Amino acid sequence: MNIAAATNENLAEISNYLIYSAMAVYTLAFVGHIGEWVFGSRSKVARTAAALSTPQGDRAPAAGAEAVKVPAGAATSVLERPKVIVRSAAGRRGELPDGPGAAAGNEQGDLYGRIAVSLTTLAFLLHVAGVLARSLSVQRAPWGNMYEFSTAFSMVAVGAYLGFLVAKKNVRWIGLPLVTTVLLDLGLAVTVLYTESAQLVPALHSYWLWIHVSLAIVCGALFYLGCVATVLYLFRDRYETKLLGGGTPGDFATSVLERLPSSSSLDKFAYRINAAVFPFWTFTIVAGAIWAGDAWGRYWGWDPKEVWSFITWVAYACYLHARATAGWKGRKAAYLALLAFACFLFNYYGVNIIFNGKHSYAGV
Repeated sequence: MNIAAATNENLAEISNYLIYSAMAVYTLAFVGHIGEWVFGSRSKVARTAAALSTPQGDRAPAAGAEAVKVPAGAATSVLERPKVIVRSAAGRRGELPDGPGAAAGNEQGDLYGRIAVSLTTLAFLLHVAGVLARSLSVQRAPWGNMYEFSTAFSMVAVGAYLGFLVAKKNVRWIGLPLVTTVLLDLGLAVTVLYTESAQLVPALHSYWLWIHVSLAIVCGALFYLGCVATVLYLFRDRYETKLLGGGTPGDFATSVLERLPSSSSLDKFAYRINAAVFPFWTFTIVAGAIWAGDAWGRYWGWDPKEVWSFITWVAYACYLHARATAGWKGRKAAYLALLAFACFLFNYYGVNIIFNGKHSYAGV
């Protein structure tokens, strides 16, 4: 690789314009997602949820289980009729059916949702072009500093979301929090974290930059999607608990949370993502150690970035272990997952800004 390669200022400027254009389209997508949630008919969503629950709710409970009716006053606000929920002999709470995702349930709401997804796709393409132009402007991987890492991180997160949609997964509910976070991430990147396009120090000119850092970006983006599912799981779980206890959630909570998948579905989605990504995060740390051995002559030196990468690994390992332990499933395990993602965020933002170490030479 030509370390002394000059920076192509024209491409760097084009990259900036593309990122700003992507932000503008993401903003329109944000408005579309808001419209999808706001303009949908609650009663229509309720009928959809009731239809989804019919195959399970209308059949007799399985052997060893008891039928529990949701109090009429609570059920009518969500399902428009009492619903039989199966409770196991061990007393575990049954699940309300999955809602229709973010899809509002009527033509107007669904139209807003489709527009939002289309705009998100367009913004993603502009986003990819901006990251690619940044890479071409310096003929290297486009994640050599915090600005570039942030733009690539949000790009991968949106790409994963669109990939789930292409695979026909019910993930429309991720759209609004995802686009909101992407706008915040890019806004922080172009203001506080922005760094001029430039060449890196010699130690970073290695094929490990493509392997180690790209894996960190992909892992972080997928961990983020798992975090979103975990947060929504906590809200949905509390909502279901209140319904099953005979309470009546507020109108705002009902109109939003009834459209989400059940707490069980959200919990499984988060767990499967975190479990699938964890081996790759393990390899990310191993790859970093190998690169450190090549660049600095030692595999591990307790640099702040190394320490917090390992802390993040331990936190996710505890979460996965907790899922296998009966007493730590559900909300307790979810809190561990949020703690683990908080460690990841601190490893990125906090360590880079607060501490000085061998990873600081990449600049802000």
